[in-house]
Amino acid sequence: MTPEEEFAEALRMRRKAAGLSLGDLSRLVNYSKSYLSRVENGGRPPGPALAQECDTALHAEGELLGLLPERADRVERTDRVERSKRPSRTGRADPVKRPAADPADLATGDGFGAEFDQLIRRGDARHLLGDMYEAGRLYLAAYRAAGGDDLARAHAVVRCARRWSDPGQVDRDLLARIDESLQALAGREDLPAVELRLRLTAHRAKKLVMGVGDDTAVPGAEPGTSVGRARGVLRELRDRLPGISAETHCEVLTECRWALYDFAPAGELLALSAELRDVATRSRSMYFMGEALVALAIDQLRVGRVTAADATVRRHREHAAHRHSTLARWQQGTLDALMNLWQGEFAAAEEWILGESRTIAEAMETDLSVPADTLSQTCLGQAYWLRHEQGRMADLFGSPLMSGVRRRDYFPVWRAGLALALCETGRHEQAADQVLSFAADTGGFTRFPPSGWALPTAAVLAQTCAELAARDVRLQELLPYVPPLRALLDAHPGDLVLAGWPTVLLGPAARFSGLLALVAGEPETALGHLRRAVRLAQHSPAQMARLRLDEARARLRADSVAVRAGARGLARTALTTAGELGMAAVARDCREFLLTCPEEG
Repeated sequence: MTPEEEFAEALRMRRKAAGLSLGDLSRLVNYSKSYLSRVENGGRPPGPALAQECDTALHAEGELLGLLPERADRVERTDRVERSKRPSRTGRADPVKRPAADPADLATGDGFGAEFDQLIRRGDARHLLGDMYEAGRLYLAAYRAAGGDDLARAHAVVRCARRWSDPGQVDRDLLARIDESLQALAGREDLPAVELRLRLTAHRAKKLVMGVGDDTAVPGAEPGTSVGRARGVLRELRDRLPGISAETHCEVLTECRWALYDFAPAGELLALSAELRDVATRSRSMYFMGEALVALAIDQLRVGRVTAADATVRRHREHAAHRHSTLARWQQGTLDALMNLWQGEFAAAEEWILGESRTIAEAMETDLSVPADTLSQTCLGQAYWLRHEQGRMADLFGSPLMSGVRRRDYFPVWRAGLALALCETGRHEQAADQVLSFAADTGGFTRFPPSGWALPTAAVLAQTCAELAARDVRLQELLPYVPPLRALLDAHPGDLVLAGWPTVLLGPAARFSGLLALVAGEPETALGHLRRAVRLAQHSPAQMARLRLDEARARLRADSVAVRAGARGLARTALTTAGELGMAAVARDCREFLLTCPEEG
């Protein structure tokens, strides 16, 4: 691909991602539509003035300037003539603006050769717009073009490692390339080699934790073994600051935070994501700013800072608008739907979840833009929780979505999700079989990590056990597996349970601790957990409806007459809220409870 063709491709992709026609862009940059068409088709080389205007109009953050052909100055005069033919937005001829910096200074390559740098730039442009498969193809081409240059090869491998991986799976080919590059750079103390070694080690730690079970982990390098590596890289990074570049600083923070996600407390990760946001702001990297905002929102949600997370989501909305990326728009819609579900705004959530989200995901998967399962699992997770909240799980069983749940039972949270879905559709014996089989395969739920995916898995299992216990379905068989689930959830008393990265907020961990305490026959303990949960969920109407019914059930089983006396009032409050929100199953359970609950006084 020639430099002109490379610029033309990037301009066309940027324009389309922004939803602009050639006429729209023509009006923004004050160049004729026919002239822009020739540039986009590679028939007319761009000049610096046009590149600057397009870069500004499309919020390309220097990308288009960085792709400007070296001989662009030769067409500057043509640019001037073309622009002089167009009336300005003020009715006078606009002076031609020179770029703020030499375009060569804005190139994203690291000087490893013209072919290599061009491939990396093209890959970065594709990745920024969410076309990860094409970005990966270009990065691998750069890797091959590097020949025997160890630094160049490592640079390309880092770019390959930034691509999303399928949830629950380990990319063994990528791990092999990372290991090869680390071996080649071992012992080198020159700064470029040190920075690449830090970045590669951080990526290796993160990629290893993608395996969530014995079937998907790398033998001899199970997920838990990456914790020490991640902490070691973070220590070395801090020992070498401030000499380390902002880009390396961001990369190590991003990857090590994900490597620790299933093993470190949410508060520790929040400190890392806040640091990442600050460094990304200084670096002015669009890629790392996007990573930082999503990570920060996730960690704020997990520690119960929903208001702060909402502000971060709004900031991400501005970021997504500037990126003009389909993937960034999908990420923003997913965050918005998560917040809508939490706030009980089910109609708004459904519009996205069953509408534009699936359309975008299907289009990107058809175009092989991203790993297929990355988007589909998020879409499925939000659709699942929407139907759960609405009490319409039977709709899920009657749709193609249910086959997606069954196909992904290698991922623990889906195995738990299937059990809850069976329970909520009246298949209680099947649900119990599912829970007991799951327990047998995981050492009675003792092989879970202390955080991350284990928390939503335990929460869904807790709700399933509570539903089965309420109907006295095989309770004695289930009771031996309640303590390990309680221990996991009790370790996170102040956390909200987040499923996915991110997909949905399931509620306070304390609520699920309370449900298990009730299963174990400890209503007073359950009430303590539920009161703590109310403090965390008081701004979520949907959660409050469930919590008030939970509390009513716990009160009814308490020894104290005074405590039992408040049960009916709580159930009536829950019924009113559930009716207003359209939570059919919760409303039904409230009415059933009121029929069996003794009258007060």
